[in-house]
Amino acid sequence: MNLNDPKIAFGAIALCLIIIRYGFELWLDHLNKNHVRKHAESVPEPFKEIMDEQTYQKSVNYTLAKARHGTILDSYSTALLIIILFSGIIAETFTYITDFIGGSEFAIATAIWLIIWILQALSLPFSWYSQFQIEEKFGFNNSTQKTWWSDQAKGLVLSFIIGVPLLWLVLWTQKAGGEFWWIWVWAIVVAFQLIMSVITPILILPIFNKFTPLPDGELKNRLNKLAERTGFINAGIQVMDGSRRSNHSNAFFTGLGKGRKIALFDTLINQLHEEELEAVLAHEIGHYKLKHVPKMIIWSFGLTLAGLYLLDLIAQQSGFVEAFGFPSEGYGFGPAFILFMLLSSNITFWLTPISSFWSRKFEYQADKFAANVVGSNLPMVTALRKLNEKNLSNLTPHPLYSGFHYDHPTLIERESALQS
Repeated sequence: MNLNDPKIAFGAIALCLIIIRYGFELWLDHLNKNHVRKHAESVPEPFKEIMDEQTYQKSVNYTLAKARHGTILDSYSTALLIIILFSGIIAETFTYITDFIGGSEFAIATAIWLIIWILQALSLPFSWYSQFQIEEKFGFNNSTQKTWWSDQAKGLVLSFIIGVPLLWLVLWTQKAGGEFWWIWVWAIVVAFQLIMSVITPILILPIFNKFTPLPDGELKNRLNKLAERTGFINAGIQVMDGSRRSNHSNAFFTGLGKGRKIALFDTLINQLHEEELEAVLAHEIGHYKLKHVPKMIIWSFGLTLAGLYLLDLIAQQSGFVEAFGFPSEGYGFGPAFILFMLLSSNITFWLTPISSFWSRKFEYQADKFAANVVGSNLPMVTALRKLNEKNLSNLTPHPLYSGFHYDHPTLIERESALQS
């Protein structure tokens, strides 16, 4: 093997990145599954007040079932990526599509979108199995086949309507932007994400879910008083019909500025008492008041800028696209862009612990904020216990696995922090 040949060098580097990432992930999964099995015989002492034996065993089985499915999916996805890259299939597919629809920036953007969609479609059976086998088995699935396939179709149409014009704009800007095109593209990506944060709750989320105002009553009064007490300006509290698809629960904010709305899953409302819902909302407000969201957005934008700069450096090397079967000329920036998209996750994977660390730190701070605002840590503790029980959360993850992947602390970690 002549590593002095740029084509061979780029291919070897890419293959090493993929295999090392996959091997490490496989090892992490193995550690975690063994750690869960080690504590599977009976409910660990700290959790005996939270779960009975039957529920705990169900949570263990649910964790292991998802882990097995995740390992199979990752193995399949990794093998698929290696095959399409090194067999030349992706280059041949790209060439076939562009020969058919043309070589303009818009046509190349469409070709990139089609290839991404094809790869996603090849993984659809795994998503279907997760929803209708694993989630169904453990009592979480409420979705029908019609709803699930309708969601896939809607997602496909939206991704084309939004994704192709954005890809076209990126390709056009790269061509017209000169030496520092990556800065201009970064500005476009930043603007796009900010715009999407505004229009998503207005135009996109209602396509998939029904949002209704929280009915008048004691709960609405309690939550509105909480918002007033914390100086949180919002355009209203809405209930989302999450139970239409799943029994999992959540709460989140949508929109920006005065258009910000509070969204509560109907499942969350059914699972928690009013004082616990108040604590959960106070936790979410804590993220806002402590400026956690802007900090994470800045981190994300920083990574995007660094990624685009790296892409600029790599795209200038003709050996990069040639290593995977593309000609060095004739298709402009398109081949380098799609290859970078496919390979970049094998690099950003190693940054996961950093973002997970900051996210967990922010969760601790938001928990403390909620406890201070409601005047007690008890509602937050009982809410966390219920949510972990209802969602069959993994109560005993391996510390290295949770440190790498968990963007929220474990239940025992959050309880200990709240009670300290």
